Amino acid sequence: MTPEEIVIWLQERTALGILSPEPLNAIAQVIEKQVIPPNHCLVTEGTPPEGLYILLEGQLESDSNNKTNPALTIGFLPGSIIHLQELMLDELAQRTITTVTECHLWVVPAAKFRELATQYPEIAQAVSRQMAQELAQLTSALTYEQERSVALRPYLVTKATRGIVGTSRYAVRLRQEIREATDDRKSVLIFGEPGLGKDIIAALIHFGSKQRREPIIKVNCGILQTSGADLFGRAGGKPGLLEWLGEGSLVLNNIQETPPELLPALANLLTTGKYTPVSRSGEPTPEPRVSKARILIVSEKTQPTIERCIGHIIKVPPLRVRKTDIKAQVEYYISLYTRARGIARPKVSSEALRRLQSYDFPGNLKELQDLVERAIVQAGEAKELTEEIFWSVDTKKKQFRVNLLNAYPGLRKFLRSSWWPDRINYGFTLTAFAFIVGVLFVGPQTRDRNFALNLFWAWWWPFSLLAFPFLGRVWCSVCPFMIYGEVTQKLSQKFFPRKLKRWPRHQAEKWGGWFLFGLFTLIFLWEELWNLENTAYLSGCLLLLITAGAMIFSAIFERRFWCRYLCPIGGMNGLFAKLSMTELRAQQGICSASCTTYQCYKGGPQKGEGMETNGCPLYSHPAQLEDNRDCVLCMTCLKACPHRSVEFNLRPPGMELWTTHIPRSYEVALLFLLLGGVFLHHLPEMQSRLGLHLDLTQFLPHLGLSLLALILPVAIPFLAYGIMQLLYVSYKQLKSTQQNPKPRSFVELAYGYLPLVLGGNLAHYLHLGLTEGGRILPVSFATFGMNGEQLPILLAHPAVITFLQGTTLIISLLLTVVLTQKIARQPMRSLFWQHLAAIGLAASMWAMIVSS
Repeated sequence: MTPEEIVIWLQERTALGILSPEPLNAIAQVIEKQVIPPNHCLVTEGTPPEGLYILLEGQLESDSNNKTNPALTIGFLPGSIIHLQELMLDELAQRTITTVTECHLWVVPAAKFRELATQYPEIAQAVSRQMAQELAQLTSALTYEQERSVALRPYLVTKATRGIVGTSRYAVRLRQEIREATDDRKSVLIFGEPGLGKDIIAALIHFGSKQRREPIIKVNCGILQTSGADLFGRAGGKPGLLEWLGEGSLVLNNIQETPPELLPALANLLTTGKYTPVSRSGEPTPEPRVSKARILIVSEKTQPTIERCIGHIIKVPPLRVRKTDIKAQVEYYISLYTRARGIARPKVSSEALRRLQSYDFPGNLKELQDLVERAIVQAGEAKELTEEIFWSVDTKKKQFRVNLLNAYPGLRKFLRSSWWPDRINYGFTLTAFAFIVGVLFVGPQTRDRNFALNLFWAWWWPFSLLAFPFLGRVWCSVCPFMIYGEVTQKLSQKFFPRKLKRWPRHQAEKWGGWFLFGLFTLIFLWEELWNLENTAYLSGCLLLLITAGAMIFSAIFERRFWCRYLCPIGGMNGLFAKLSMTELRAQQGICSASCTTYQCYKGGPQKGEGMETNGCPLYSHPAQLEDNRDCVLCMTCLKACPHRSVEFNLRPPGMELWTTHIPRSYEVALLFLLLGGVFLHHLPEMQSRLGLHLDLTQFLPHLGLSLLALILPVAIPFLAYGIMQLLYVSYKQLKSTQQNPKPRSFVELAYGYLPLVLGGNLAHYLHLGLTEGGRILPVSFATFGMNGEQLPILLAHPAVITFLQGTTLIISLLLTVVLTQKIARQPMRSLFWQHLAAIGLAASMWAMIVSS
């Protein structure tokens, strides 16, 4: 390159272009060209400069130990001049400079440049003029930055204190969404429940982006001016936050509190990136301005007007669905707290962790952090945080409940043993049932001479009805019907290997209840029309028919399809089990946080203290149970669970009916069928009370009156509900519905009659149990043709039986009133007609059972 070309290049490409051609030509005459390889140290900080460097090609990078002046750490591009200021002021090098790539440099030795500066004073004057201009620019920039800092300081957000803690799929997805949001400049909506650290997520997005050196501010939308002047500024007046912010990030907190008048302007800002400063009335509307700021919105709810304009939407999951992350969160908060105070770090016991995982944390991460810090303070110098320290962790689902498995370890041991129920079922019930059915067919045919018939009607019915309020559907765990169904299933799989069909759940849920209702209706009619309770072989046929249904469906479908959906006895047991004072449940937090195999539901091999099982026979997950209908207390889940999540709780009787219960129409139909069964069992008394004189030895009159007995009791609740509806309509027309609120649906309120239905059936079977039940010994001898008249018998006095029957009806009536009030949650006066219907039904049963 000739000297003339060098002069032209210096004029066009460097800061020396302000000099006249004469000094530039002198500089061009003494220039030396050098080629420096990459990663080579060109200049060392604090050393005298060796010359004036002009970068032709390549890239240089500088670094400095002076941390108070970050401007010293820069990169150099072609055309950059190095050491001009140091040579003119006779200073040492202010920075270390290295080559990033191979660099081509022009070098003017220091001594020659100083000679030229002495020879041409213009060089010193030009450098001084340039330095003065740079100083003025720096002063202006500093003033602006000071004003900007003052304007933004009240809203500044510090660097994020933490990232996303945890390894759950929710935590992984949240981290991925944050990474995606940092890759561009689109607006972001971050919404979720309180206490989730949504502002921290906004900070993570900002400080993870390329604009991390720009400021980030947070503004509460509830305090924004309706005009938007604090955000957009005023035309010809004070700048707004958006102008001061530049390319930084604006966090709008609680967007749902934004003044409605401001929403269109915010929506326009999000859509177009432009805003209009606020002008005074009468002044022309100023031109829109472009905002380079990134908008991050933090909210507890979505805002439809704003949501449509958002580039990224991040929904922060609540802690209750991230139970897997609780352990990591607890460890993080413990580490954070102990490190800040320089104290020993305690461990968390597994029981305490399970208790934390069983809690839903309505305050989310903030509540968990407070709870952990309080626990550390309470623990003092203890090396372990135990369950008792987290005393405030409790849930509404745990209220009024006592886990009997914790209170009585022996009970847990028994229920997890092979005795319950397998040894009982296959060591006793399997054989005993076959023997009883055989006796029903070949033995004497009346109840006073056949112990199997006596056992079924005078023992099984009273004791099973008495068991419902205490142990729910426990009979189904030792039920012989499904024992033979399981045997059939195993044998059919052995001799005809195949894959059993999966359950048609949709059809079963829709029609199964009505099937068992129809089957129970036929059983009731068969019992009454053919004197089933006093005819042994017919009772045997009934047992065999139910057993055959269990065996057939067990050979077709997997597990206990018949037991869950189609068995009439199971349907009755499931209905009355809702009144039980015990329940089997699991801690949802532990299940969602610790369990990955679902062995209690699916079955599987031994794992930890969890035993090998085939899974729940009714395909019910204990953590998802809302009532006792679909749990037979077989304790398979208790045996399979390796995390001690399963609980067997003592609770207020029937609590689910006014908390988590889901009403079903076919259950209500079965309820009223069982109520009609009480009347059906007392058909002669009912006929007498109605003043009818039908010949019940004739089939058709007997059938007609039997159907009337099943249907008539249902008419009373329907009539009461109809009156309630009419009263509500009348009060509504008078505009006084507050005094008479709208009745709940009939299907919901009908469950209030459940205690009365159970009490009526129990009152009926108490007579058999307290009279004929005590004759079991002589009846057993008579069954095998022996004389047992001298054997002891145990009979209750008729007055005692009457007292117990009456007491049962009175208590069940009171419980019906209380349960109806709990279900309806309405004033008693608005439920007067339903209570009156219950009193009428109780009085009718009293007349037939107690007074007859």
